[in-house]
Amino acid sequence: MTFEEFVEARLQALLRYAVMLTGDPHTAQDLVQETMIRAQLKWRRIAAADLPERYVKRMLTNAYVDLRRGSWLRRVALRGVDLEAGLGPVRVQPDHAADLAERDQMWLWLGRLPRQQRAALVLRYYEGLTDGEIAEVLGRPVGTVRSWISRALVTLRAHVAPALAGGELP
Repeated sequence: MTFEEFVEARLQALLRYAVMLTGDPHTAQDLVQETMIRAQLKWRRIAAADLPERYVKRMLTNAYVDLRRGSWLRRVALRGVDLEAGLGPVRVQPDHAADLAERDQMWLWLGRLPRQQRAALVLRYYEGLTDGEIAEVLGRPVGTVRSWISRALVTLRAHVAPALAGGELP
């Protein structure tokens, strides 16, 4: 597979992955662009790997973890929510403000996690990877990956439970 074929086939998936990591489409685009430049320079080695996409995804994850541009939290962009089509004869208007507030609050909580923990969560719940695959992407032992995921979930639960009990979330 040539570099151009790889980019054509996997660029959109890598961009979606980067958006989940960064929380910001513009930062994600910059991160993917930087990673793809590095990948092109190392393409012979990457193409020789068993799974080139996993190699590039690891490069992208490492670039995210090493990101030194400051907190992505300041750059979270509000995005529109698509209305669900076909709700039946009686169309109930959803509370978009509540949905947006809940989503934005979750982005804030995710943004407070250490980058490694966030990357591990994205790889687990967005990419659907196993602990072993996550460990391979992050270049860490499986036990470390499990610890990061566990700590991240404990942190998120500590924020979500009081917010639900206090009525802060819709």
